[in-house]
Amino acid sequence: MLDSLQRIILEFFEKTGVFWNSIASFKSPFVILDILIVTLIFYWLYVLIRETRAWRISLGLGIILLVMLFAKLLELRTLNWLFKHFTTALVVAIPVVFQPELRSALEKLGRIRLSEFPQKSKDVEGVIDEIVSAVSILAKNKTGALIVLQQRTGLREYIETGVLLNADLSVPLLLNIFQKNTPLHDGAIIVVDNKIKAAGCLLPLAETKTKQTFGARHQAALGLSRETDALIIVVSEENGEISLAKDGKMTSKLSDFDLKKLLLLELKGEE
Repeated sequence: MLDSLQRIILEFFEKTGVFWNSIASFKSPFVILDILIVTLIFYWLYVLIRETRAWRISLGLGIILLVMLFAKLLELRTLNWLFKHFTTALVVAIPVVFQPELRSALEKLGRIRLSEFPQKSKDVEGVIDEIVSAVSILAKNKTGALIVLQQRTGLREYIETGVLLNADLSVPLLLNIFQKNTPLHDGAIIVVDNKIKAAGCLLPLAETKTKQTFGARHQAALGLSRETDALIIVVSEENGEISLAKDGKMTSKLSDFDLKKLLLLELKGEE
């Protein structure tokens, strides 16, 4: 047992030395670039999955890989036989388990920053004023609302779950859609350019647990913000609290001024 461990340690240091010697002997300046790119890729993957369900799963997979390594080095035949048959199932299961994270990663890579806010209308601030005015009234009346502002990522799959409107955005229309006991009250509206593209839309709920005070609207806002770059405004029906979801994070207890400031920052780059 001790001889095996000693051999493992010696092999580790030997291979580490060979690795660094190969780098030192490689005089091309691109070797540093190569290492830097690989480091950035691993860091990006870490940022992508941290504080998500995938992070715990990754830790579990890491433990399994370590056990597999030691089983192979120590020549544990029964354990090696078990892992040999387990590996095939693991390779098939990984894409299924990490499907949401892989989808999110590919979607982020596909975003093209041609414009921070794809409003065809130049009056972005006017659109923001209409939304903030409506949200202010809804909050005072404690009328629940869910407003999605599309950015670079298209939301057609969610638009198709609702009622197509393609109507000009205005305060009266927003108030009418979210009026209690109306057919479209419980769903989300999706704003594209300066139009309300659809109402009564269904959004994906957040998979991970959040604060107990968060209801279905907040869960839906978080769920969509984790899959796309959309901005989602939520008005709580219980207390009239205004919140804004972006990139899987929720900013709550916003005033009218705070909401307008955040929207200007996100949509126009103004503070």
